[in-house]
Amino acid sequence: MPEPIPGWYTAEEIGWLRACRLCPRECGADRLAGGEGICGTDAGIHISSICIHRGEEPAISGKHGICNIFFTGCNLQCGFCQNYQISNPRASAEHPALSMEGVMESILRILDRGIHGVGFVSPSHVYPQVMAILRALEKTGKKPVTVWNTNAYEHPESIARLEGKISVYLPDLKYVTPELAAKYSGARDYPEVACAVVKEMYRQKGSTLQTDEAGQAVSGMIIRHLVLPGHADESIRVLEYIASHLSPRVAISLMSQYYPPGFPTGRPAPGRTLYREEYARVVDAFHSMGFGKGWVQDLESTGYYRPDFDRGHPFETGS
Repeated sequence: MPEPIPGWYTAEEIGWLRACRLCPRECGADRLAGGEGICGTDAGIHISSICIHRGEEPAISGKHGICNIFFTGCNLQCGFCQNYQISNPRASAEHPALSMEGVMESILRILDRGIHGVGFVSPSHVYPQVMAILRALEKTGKKPVTVWNTNAYEHPESIARLEGKISVYLPDLKYVTPELAAKYSGARDYPEVACAVVKEMYRQKGSTLQTDEAGQAVSGMIIRHLVLPGHADESIRVLEYIASHLSPRVAISLMSQYYPPGFPTGRPAPGRTLYREEYARVVDAFHSMGFGKGWVQDLESTGYYRPDFDRGHPFETGS
């Protein structure tokens, strides 16, 4: 017998899950019957970790960290994914679905420790699950800053429905060249889709990143871009796109932390870390285009930010 439909979904969300068109893959999988789609995730709430994460951008983590919810599965499947342990299509089957009560208990335990934000990490393929969590959170009376931490491979219409529900958008903008997107992420349409998504986020939030007295973001957007080895020119094109189609006043997180994947992802990926001179080219372009808000990583960051989701806390040793 099929599993009963979870009671926390609306009728519209059940319809989305029955013939999935939630992301641009539009694979049509019946997720109420199982996790046979691109992401490998069914209609349950499959989460690898709910933990305090201190390694996001300073305005996101703040002084004490953010309560990050790491969903399993992913609709993009990049060849260089650092979270491949939990993003691969088998991951959701390896992490049993949680009850809403269990999810809320974990979130509230962290919020009660003085954490002010909740981050939804890789939420594009679990839009109904996130909406259900947001509704449950609202019923508690808690009003944390909410962060949509996404690969940006999702429908702009989904982002439009989030208006007023998400405090801070934290999208990637990985590529603007279709050939690279096809090579490394199997999604030739990624540039078209992701650019439309960040435009919708910009429509909602503009270029002002609002922060509280402690410097923690409470509203706005930050665009992340990971510089890939051998592709400095592409990174410069990404920055040119943001400057010309959005604004050089948008906050940018320019990342140098690339390292070759330690897992057989099934897609190609650059086999080395960044050269100092190629990253310097991108940083110089960042400044010359007038970007003045955001963060530029030290090149040595390639030695950090390597999660291990087999640990109780993926980003901290001894957990």
